[in-house]
Amino acid sequence: MSDPAKTRRHAERVRELVASLVREIKDPRLGMVTITDARITGDLREATVYYTVLGDANEQTGTKTALESAKGMLRSRVGHALGLRHSPSLTFVLDNVLDHAKEIDDLLAEARDRDAEVQRLAAGKQYAGDADPYKSEDEDDEDDAERVGAREDLG
Repeated sequence: MSDPAKTRRHAERVRELVASLVREIKDPRLGMVTITDARITGDLREATVYYTVLGDANEQTGTKTALESAKGMLRSRVGHALGLRHSPSLTFVLDNVLDHAKEIDDLLAEARDRDAEVQRLAAGKQYAGDADPYKSEDEDDEDDAERVGAREDLG
């Protein structure tokens, strides 16, 4: 087991290396790919690389195939650059950031619609009881004057 800070540094370095090496891949199936994150195990033997692809499902499939075919070259170059005893094995995982962002946007739109419905239902309604249930400052002054007058009568 290695130090967690060292593990994070190696994971960040793997992300940077893979991102720069992906540009060197001459596979026509490789689409517009962005390496978003990398995680590496504590023993530095296995690295998971997250990526996004600009395009439709066909381009995502082609990019996955291209990355899988270039995995050996990427692993050897990353291992050499890291200078570790064992080169970490690479696993590529499609990062569905855009799908998650769309899901969040849909939830926010639904919440705005519910809020608009509540505002529509509340329009023209009145609160139960007085419009201002709290005492105003003028009433407080009158109460204070009455209390002072009551003390003078007693004294």
